[in-house]
Amino acid sequence: MALDPTAFRASLGRFASGITVLTMRGSDGVDRGMTATAFSSLSLDPPLVLVCIDHNATMAQPLARATHLAVHVLGESQEAVSRQFAAKDGDRFAGLDITRGVADLPLIAGALVRLQCRIRDRHPGGDHVIIVCEVLDAAVADGEPLLYFRGRYARLAR
Repeated sequence: MALDPTAFRASLGRFASGITVLTMRGSDGVDRGMTATAFSSLSLDPPLVLVCIDHNATMAQPLARATHLAVHVLGESQEAVSRQFAAKDGDRFAGLDITRGVADLPLIAGALVRLQCRIRDRHPGGDHVIIVCEVLDAAVADGEPLLYFRGRYARLAR
């Protein structure tokens, strides 16, 4: 029995996820970033997380050579930031308050969580690559997360 791709996509869309923005500084000195929902904790000891990147993503090739990556878990007031980093064109960092972290990583102000990571491993995963990252630094802020569910932004119920 073959899996219906439409049903599979619809089933995955019913898994509520947080929204992250991944940022890096390319070997060419250019800041790059993208919105991603395929993020997960992996291990507490050592501290590891993973992100899954589509082979066709704009950051796929630069990430293939990168050594470091920042993961920002967005807060409920950052929907515009998510949309900005999901856009196909334009300067994804325009108008944002950016500071620098480990390995000159661009760090977005106001995120609920900011993880500065060293990339440890890459594994094939179908049409994605699974990137395993060791967390070098973690910063946490108060607030509620921005969520994604059934193709739309969502927030926690009060």
